[in-house]
Amino acid sequence: MHNNTYHSARHSEYWQQLQTLAAQPWSLAQLFAQDDERTTRFSSQAGALYMDYSKQCIDDTVLANLLSLADSCELSTRIQALLQGEMVNTSEQRAALHTALRLPETAELQVGAQDVVADVHHSLARVARLSERVRNGTWRGFSGQAITDVVNIGVGGSDLGPLMATTALDEWADTDIDVHFVSNMDGTQLDNLLKHLNPENTLFIISSKSFGTVDTLSNAKTALSWLLATAKLRAGTEDSVLRRHFIGISANSEKMSAWGIHPEHQLQLWEWVGGRFSLWSAIGLAIAIRIGMPRFKELLSGAHSMDEHFAQADFGDNLPVLLGLLAVWNSTFLQVNAHTVLPYDGRLSYLPSYLTQLEMESNGKSVTLHGDHIDYDTCPILWGEIGSNAQHAFYQLLHQGTQQVSCDFIACVRRYSTKVQNNAPLQQQHELSLANCLAQSRVLAFGNAAVADADKLSGEATTACDADKYKYYRGNQPSTTLLIDELTPHSLGALIALYEHKVYVMASIWDINPFDQWGVEMGKQMAESVHHAMQHEVDGQFDSSTDQLLQHIKQLS
Repeated sequence: MHNNTYHSARHSEYWQQLQTLAAQPWSLAQLFAQDDERTTRFSSQAGALYMDYSKQCIDDTVLANLLSLADSCELSTRIQALLQGEMVNTSEQRAALHTALRLPETAELQVGAQDVVADVHHSLARVARLSERVRNGTWRGFSGQAITDVVNIGVGGSDLGPLMATTALDEWADTDIDVHFVSNMDGTQLDNLLKHLNPENTLFIISSKSFGTVDTLSNAKTALSWLLATAKLRAGTEDSVLRRHFIGISANSEKMSAWGIHPEHQLQLWEWVGGRFSLWSAIGLAIAIRIGMPRFKELLSGAHSMDEHFAQADFGDNLPVLLGLLAVWNSTFLQVNAHTVLPYDGRLSYLPSYLTQLEMESNGKSVTLHGDHIDYDTCPILWGEIGSNAQHAFYQLLHQGTQQVSCDFIACVRRYSTKVQNNAPLQQQHELSLANCLAQSRVLAFGNAAVADADKLSGEATTACDADKYKYYRGNQPSTTLLIDELTPHSLGALIALYEHKVYVMASIWDINPFDQWGVEMGKQMAESVHHAMQHEVDGQFDSSTDQLLQHIKQLS
């Protein structure tokens, strides 16, 4: 079924009913007081992921209407269209087949003339060969030295995904090769990094779907100049440097070749792989180098297990569906237009940044699939931080500010085996982190009532707190808690795929395309115009503010 034939949830009776329900006052304290079995009904599990959404401002009627809303826009059909390679990215006339990147080799998926599974696994085999050459020391730099450092040059999805996953899984690394990430256009990251690297044993991965992103290519050009400065002193050649120190990952092989990437060191993407959904592809080369191909495949397997859950589980027990519907309820109906992701695990330090791109670049849209202007709120503003750090940064606003904010708390249950000698102090720290995770979600939900209960348990008086207006906690901040049995490549894959599918569920309800990013493209085009004016002394070309700022820059240059 083509996307423009889907029914719109906006015009269903359930949308209207949800608007009516949202207008009534919602009190989490009252919802819990009236229902002893609330937590049992409003929780679900898929594999290693357990989700408690009982602290969301919903009841059975709201959930029933949300599930009916999903049916009204034919969400099941939309899910199948996504998984089967139909043209779900309508504005760019292509599929969005990131789920195919983690299909097992025994699966079958034919899209037009392309045997997708065969092509994906051919690419993975090349990733395996290249990563193993680097890992086992057979890949040599221009002076014959083995590679000790790998620098991934990319931006957006070509940076955030590999950076997030490599950081999260670093304890699974089984090589001394260090992996670094460079994304910033101004050169600060690269400049600071090159001061500490040896050009003779540094390998660069240039990751760019188009191989035309100015951020990435400007860093790549600087890296090449750095290498050549040393190689020429040692009688090396540019061709040797390009062949021995650069791998390209792109959907544009012509541009890779024109830049100088040797054909044997080019890894292919497909147009149906969106950048922010691409870490499962050759874009994940840096991950494979750091943790090895077998564990990279475990990451893919974990994501595939969530794909199967998404496709098969009833919506009432379907984690991505529930997570997406709750986000729609908060943003569109309750007007909770801010959302924060709070992982209580330092290994997930880059997850909030990754999800910021995944959700806001995907669903920050104001036009429907049919080109109509939207008259309802779509994607909320999203940000986040490691929970313990966030407590000392912006939790003040969450607890006592004037804004309503929905929260995702994420924590891993098991960490630091007690069987390992001297791990007891780390285990205690982990338990303290878990306690903080549960405590913060409790206070955000119940406010002063939770504080009073805690004081009773500790034997402390509550009178002063109750009487002091500066210590008032209103509570009623909605949250979901995701507990992961243990952080492994498999469970991390499932977690990432959970959020990918959440984005698709939200987009389906809002009737928008989550796979294009025309706003990003417009910014890039304007930057080219401004850069041209800066270089060629063009005056009076833009608005008065931009023209004045350009003049100020030129005067100081």
